[in-house]
Amino acid sequence: MSSSMVLVDSARRRRSPATLPGYLAGRAPRNKGMQYPPDPPRPEEIIQVMRQAGHDRHGLRIRALIAVLWRGGLRISEALALNETDIDARRGSLMIRHGKGDKRREAGMDPFGFEQLAAWLTHRVLLPPDRCSACLTAPLAAGGGRPPPPEPSYATSRSRPASGAASRLISSVMPTPWS
Repeated sequence: MSSSMVLVDSARRRRSPATLPGYLAGRAPRNKGMQYPPDPPRPEEIIQVMRQAGHDRHGLRIRALIAVLWRGGLRISEALALNETDIDARRGSLMIRHGKGDKRREAGMDPFGFEQLAAWLTHRVLLPPDRCSACLTAPLAAGGGRPPPPEPSYATSRSRPASGAASRLISSVMPTPWS
């Protein structure tokens, strides 16, 4: 492309050549090969976030979740899937039943993490039994199941939302299970 050529859009505004498809084709990205050092939060920052969470029902749950993630080294999906039977404070261990790659593993956690978790678990006992399934998940709908979406949301085979016409076609053929 010549440098004297001026690109304009349909409204006659100047455009950058970078807006054209394939502008960087064949060139390596500028940050190729660069490695940035990990920047985990400092313990003081984590404790400050835990203090800001408060001591109400939601704050206790957030504090327990942060403690399990931080002190136990769990991934978020592993922490949210914990059940009370997976927690063994006497041994200082957490059983992860479905970890990365659907592998089962055991993780250790220190007494500080178990203190934060125990505060949530003692408060959790006061909640109605049908409000929680796993240990740290958010309360579910009455009856123990997940609430249905506000409207049918069907997806195509490529996991994109279906178009309006496709959604109407699918909903006219298939009745929703919650209607």
